[in-house]
Amino acid sequence: MTDKAAVVCIIPSRWESSRFPGKPLADLCGKPMIQHVYERVLRSAAVTIAAVATDDTRIFDAVAAFGGRAVMTSALHRSGTDRIAEAVRKLDVPVADDAIVVNIQGDQPTFAPSQIDEVVGPLLADPGIPMSTLIYRIRREEEITDPNAVKVVCDRNGFALYFSRATIPYVRDRGLAADRYKHHGIYAYRRHFLETFTRLPEGRLEKLEALEQLRALEHGYRIRVVETPDDSVEVDTPQELERVRRLLSGEAVP
Repeated sequence: MTDKAAVVCIIPSRWESSRFPGKPLADLCGKPMIQHVYERVLRSAAVTIAAVATDDTRIFDAVAAFGGRAVMTSALHRSGTDRIAEAVRKLDVPVADDAIVVNIQGDQPTFAPSQIDEVVGPLLADPGIPMSTLIYRIRREEEITDPNAVKVVCDRNGFALYFSRATIPYVRDRGLAADRYKHHGIYAYRRHFLETFTRLPEGRLEKLEALEQLRALEHGYRIRVVETPDDSVEVDTPQELERVRRLLSGEAVP
């Protein structure tokens, strides 16, 4: 790696959502939600290029309207990572480049810009690591059993063993306790590994759990995890949008 690897930050954003159609453009304190995410990305000193990757002209036009960069991508992608790979190609980031590509979810309008530095850290430190992601120790009891809060277990060296919507680890014996961690949908990939990832067949576990990161684990690739001190609300419903609105206005605590 060079001393100053380019950090390309892509925000995948789709209109369709079973529980909250059009959520990227939902009003959040006077701005569309996607604008909050984009502006937070720009607050990271590590980011060289930032763009929204979308398959919908309404989102594309909204990003252009607030002065952001957007890239139109296919509506047929299997996952957000596949969408990001197309966007990076359209931005002419060479596969041979030492760039790091960061995936920031478009439905996390309260993520901390410092989390970008956290997630790229392992890739900058160790050229043998293909991808990394963030985890957060669960503090809200209801998230332990919530399938929308994806749990993760790791090995002693900080690499993911498994991600699941189920409660893991399961504590069998009374008197024992476990810290549990949820996955933040923030990833960093080496540019060349992003191409490798998109060529991998869909994994059986990936399909069962509907978790794209399992594709990498099923095919034998390691994912370095970094514990972040900052939580980030994922907006999947109008009710969660209201919670974020209260957080941003100071009416509620995380």
